[in-house]
Amino acid sequence: MQALSPGAGPVDTRPHEDDIEGDDEDEDLDETLLERLWGLTEMFPDTLRSAAEVSAQRSLSIAKKLYSFSRTALWVGSTSFMILVLPVVFETERLQLEQQQLQQQRQILLGPNAGMSGGMPGMMSPAPGKL
Repeated sequence: MQALSPGAGPVDTRPHEDDIEGDDEDEDLDETLLERLWGLTEMFPDTLRSAAEVSAQRSLSIAKKLYSFSRTALWVGSTSFMILVLPVVFETERLQLEQQQLQQQRQILLGPNAGMSGGMPGMMSPAPGKL
């Protein structure tokens, strides 16, 4: 009780250094994972580190070039398809539509059998053995 009385003087509230465990661990927590990994690279020789850096840079460069080439190729391919192929597709579709309309007109004018024959009305089909 005397140690807590006002006449006893100042009281040391800090624990002794022997009682402190893990004070050093608090200082290490300021280091990030990236810094810790970077520090681990010192255990490898300089040639291996430089070779790994060069290979990583080249891989990134190749990936960028491949991406750029694929974008360019896709652009050229799609625009070429639109300019060269789509007009042909539209024209054949239009011709097929015209032929269907002509066939429907023949069928309406001459009856159901005239649309199937494919010949002009009033013309006789050629004899089977003679050309």
